[in-house]
Amino acid sequence: MGNIFNMFGPSPIRPIEQHMHKVYTCAKQLNPLFEAILVKDWSAAQNHHQQIIKLEREADEIKKELRLHLPTGLFLPVARTDILELLKIQDRLANKAKDIAGLLLGRKMVIPESIQIHLKNCLTRCIEAARQACKAINELDELLETSFKGNEVKIVEEMIHHLDIIENQCDDDLAKVRDELFRVEKDFHPVDVMFLYQLLQWVGDLADDAQSIGGRLQILIAR
Repeated sequence: MGNIFNMFGPSPIRPIEQHMHKVYTCAKQLNPLFEAILVKDWSAAQNHHQQIIKLEREADEIKKELRLHLPTGLFLPVARTDILELLKIQDRLANKAKDIAGLLLGRKMVIPESIQIHLKNCLTRCIEAARQACKAINELDELLETSFKGNEVKIVEEMIHHLDIIENQCDDDLAKVRDELFRVEKDFHPVDVMFLYQLLQWVGDLADDAQSIGGRLQILIAR
């Protein structure tokens, strides 16, 4: 435990919070990347892509360190398996951000003008879901201090409820973007359209993963 405690302090929960913050920082880099893609600034897009890769790798290092040094028995009201499962879901969100960045840049995607604003707004909302998940995870220390009781639980439950609302809004936004893409898809190459639909799916996955993080935190509270 010495190494992990030296990195993050005396609480074995702190690495989870640090990991989630790194994951969110990684995901929010998609906004400037998308802006660069829209104006076809491939050099700027490449820089943002490299930053996303760097942040995802840093999150991976935290994940590996925690897995290696997390003891089999913790004198905490949190099971080791629950911590590892939460870490797994957080990791999934960072991986999805990296996948989206790779798709956008790798194919030098041209986004149909009629969906640009809608897709940009949808991506921003999905990243907002990741931010809300990060805020909720950041309350883990306080939850532990109160033994998952009292007013702190209500605060976190409200955060999770708000996260669910954001995710539902993301679903509604994506449905509108898909409808618009369906309307204009005949004007584009079928392969490009296929990857556009893939992009929409992965953007939606960001919000789904963020919601799953909130759901996992809710399970910790319930136990």
